[in-house]
Amino acid sequence: MKVWIDQDLCTGDGLCEEIAPEVFTLLDDGLAYVKEGATVYATAKGNAQGAAGVANFADSQLDAVVESAEECPGECIFIEP
Repeated sequence: MKVWIDQDLCTGDGLCEEIAPEVFTLLDDGLAYVKEGATVYATAKGNAQGAAGVANFADSQLDAVVESAEECPGECIFIEP
């Protein structure tokens, strides 16, 4: 499965990072980004972000990623097969 965040919609509440810290992180700009291992999908980190910055995550993390998307006040988390 894959996930990405639309930073234009992100409110920076940090719930996603709290629920699934292996998949989401907040950076100094106060916005959430997806990560895959040590790679953070953010232009500030030299990688694509938004719909172009898609991170893979393990099936074992699916429940946490779905919960993050459901709890996100900005509705900015997008999950793809």
